[in-house]
Formats: sequence, structure tokens, C-alpha cells
Amino acid sequence: MAQAATAEKHGDYQTLQAENRYTRRIAQFVSGLSYEKIPADVRQRVKLLILDSLGCGIYGSVKEHSKLAIKGIATMDNSSHCGIWGTNQRVSAPHAALLNGTLVQGFELDDIHRKGAMHVGSTTLPAIVALAEMRGGMAGKRFLTAAVAGYEIGPRVGMCMGPNHLGQGWHSGATVGAFAGAASTAAALGLSEERTIDALGIAGTLTSGIMAVQYGAMVKRMNHGRSAQNGLYAGMLASVGYTGIKNVFESEYGGFCTTFSRQREWIKWEELTKGLGEHWETMYDSLKFYSAAASNHTTLDAIRIMRDRKPFTADEVEKVVVHGSQVTKDHVFWKYEPSGSTNMQFCMPYVVATLLIEGDFFVDQCTEDKMADPQRIAHSRKVEFIAEPEITKMGQRYYVRVEIFLKDGTRMEETVEAQRGSESKFATEAQVVEKFEKLVKHVFPGQQVAAIRDAVLGLEKLDDASKLAKLLVKA
Repeated sequence: MAQAATAEKHGDYQTLQAENRYTRRIAQFVSGLSYEKIPADVRQRVKLLILDSLGCGIYGSVKEHSKLAIKGIATMDNSSHCGIWGTNQRVSAPHAALLNGTLVQGFELDDIHRKGAMHVGSTTLPAIVALAEMRGGMAGKRFLTAAVAGYEIGPRVGMCMGPNHLGQGWHSGATVGAFAGAASTAAALGLSEERTIDALGIAGTLTSGIMAVQYGAMVKRMNHGRSAQNGLYAGMLASVGYTGIKNVFESEYGGFCTTFSRQREWIKWEELTKGLGEHWETMYDSLKFYSAAASNHTTLDAIRIMRDRKPFTADEVEKVVVHGSQVTKDHVFWKYEPSGSTNMQFCMPYVVATLLIEGDFFVDQCTEDKMADPQRIAHSRKVEFIAEPEITKMGQRYYVRVEIFLKDGTRMEETVEAQRGSESKFATEAQVVEKFEKLVKHVFPGQQVAAIRDAVLGLEKLDDASKLAKLLVKA
């Protein structure tokens, strides 16, 4: 690796290309991964992450924008291979991966890998559930192993690209997410090292997605489903010998990293493989307990902490000043005007106003009938954001220092670096199950909710993961 470090320092991309060392090392890891190689704590963690994502996907099926996506795709597909979660509708495997990934991302409640800046579950699980249902015979241990492959590789690509990838306007779930989908599919199919290289290389050229979707477009949700679909395509094509870009990360001209990064010095090559197989990024994935873009969560936590110290009402607040990074400001701060549920869940002033009024921002606090609520809009005008150069330089998108000024002259302040549910404050199994059950009870009867929960928590004992897939749909 010393040669690689020298090559990176001096910009000798020919050395990187000649050996495709990062692409190959990732392929070696994915093709060689087995259930037995995964530490026990990682196995346990990924089951909780799977349960959380499935709950988000099943709940996502009830939203109007999800119903429109299903309606639009179903008109082009009369297949019955795979189920759409939370419904009784069936489509082909690629469309199931697309739609189920869209459902997982359907209400801003799914996981987030903070450093990798991506939602892993929505880009990973729909592809391998579709495979399990379409082909049959995939043991629970194989399913779990395939999931870990995606949860390991997707975030590493995100960390390689760094926060500027998102900052320049790329939607990372739709770009780096394809590699999570491809890695999990390749592992589920048991592809060789060479065929896994091809799967990664195919996925890399299918990627795209831009951040303007955050201002209200329904298609923001589908960007993640596309990554699951692209990963499925990549794995299946590679499995029959269809070739991809052999040096998809390293290629100087047209490679993923150089193409999707405005400046080469932003690329952190070592993050692609550093500690691979020893340091498990699955343990650094976070859960969300607010129905809002992840960049809002530390601000909401800070306000709740201050309110616990000194209770106050929304009407008592003069202003709220959030100090954070430029990337966070670009991601979630603008003047709120009603324009769709995505805008409602991303726009920090609206999210903060809702928390001030209702004390939370979960599914019941974020309904379309409240989108144009004059009270929320009025309180949203109290929220300010200051992008601090020092915080921006830290490269920690979720770090915030929040000030609250009350009308009686009281000033309060709280700093939060990691949100509730983050890797450093991860939820207990009971908390994950509680969230899952709260979401899924909107769709399924209690008996089915319990059956899904038990199947996931006992995934390693499942002889055929298609049994889990059948539980995710209505009879």
C-alpha cells in the first residue's frame, strides 16, 4: 500500500489503474465473506438494522406518493414474481427492488450512515429480498451475510467521496448506493472475485441522482430504490459473464471517483478498503427516531435537551439560532413554503417549528394536512442558521450548536455532535422493536407484525429467506 500512497500523493493514476487495487480488494472481501467471518455483535446489529428498514418500507406503502409510484410502475409490469411490501401487488424482481427501496425511503425514517452520508437499508435489502423471493432456497445465514456486504461497502464508497460529494449536489443514495446494492447482490449470488469486480463495474456506470429532489419532489424517495435496482441488475448481469468496468473506482478518465468529485484532492482513496474485514462499518450505521432528514436530528435533540432543563412553549420562543456546517445549511435550511412532504421533512425551519409546537417529529406530527399550517409557518420564521467555518472544517455534518432565545430574555445553548440512535447512542433491541411495531401496525395485524419481527431476529435459523419475503406483503 506504500506504493499506492505515493501514487495518490503525486497523482500517478496509472499505478492505481494498472492494479485496480481498491476495486479488487472490495471484490475479494465481498466474494470471500461468510456468516462465520462476521463477528457476533455485527450479526446482531445487522438484524436490528434489517428490522428497522423493513418497518420503514412497510409503513412507506401507505403514503400517497408511494401509491403513485406503485401505480406508475405496475402499469408497465404484469409479472407476479415479487411482492411490493405492505400491499397485495406483485411485479418483476427489478421493479420490486425499485419500489421497495422507494418505500423504505418513503418517509425519512430509515437508517443513515453519517460518515458515508447514505441510507444503506433502502439500497441493499430490496435487492436481496427480491432475489430470495424470485429464486428461493436462500438460507437466512446467506441473506444476513449478503446484507452485511452491502452495509460494509456502500458507506466506504461514501466516505471515500467525502462530504463534498453531497455538497456539490450529488444525491449519495443514488450514486454510492448502487455499490451497496451490487455488493449485497453479488454476495447473495455467491459470485467469484472476478464476477464481483464486474458487478461493481456495472453498478458504477448506472449511477446518478441530484440533490434538487429535496425541495419537494416525490422522486427523492425513488433515488434509493434505483440503487437497489441497479445493484440487482449489476449482480445478475455479472453472474452470466457480462463484464463491467474493471477499475471502476480508480480510472482517471471516467472512473466513478474522479467523475463524481469536482476536485481530486477531495477523494479519500484509503477509505475504500481501510480496515475491511476488521473494522465493521455496519456498527456505525444509525437509526432515525424523527421523520425528518438526518441533518435535522441533532438540532431537534438539542432543543429537547434544553426544554427538559427548562420547559417552554413555542409561543415563548423569540428565536432559534443553529450554528452548523455549510453542508448542513445547504442540505436542510431554506425559507419554508408549502410544496410537498419532502420539503416538509427536509426544511429545518418547518421541522423545528413542529417540534416546538408538538414536542416531537414522528409520523403523526408530519401529515399533509399540516403542510400549510399557518402556526407552523409563523414559528418557522423564528429559525436562523449560521454556517460556521470552524464547524465546516471539522467535516462533521451533524455537529450543531443551538441557541434558544426566549421572550423573557432567557438564553439557552446546547451542542450535539451525534443524534439519538447514532452509532455512539445506538438504540436497544427493545427500542428498535418498539419503533418497528409502531410503524407496521398501521399496515398489518398484530400476528403478522410479530411474525416478521421474530423471523428477522431469528434470521440465522431461517432455512429459506423467501419465507420472510412472504410475510412482508398482504395475503
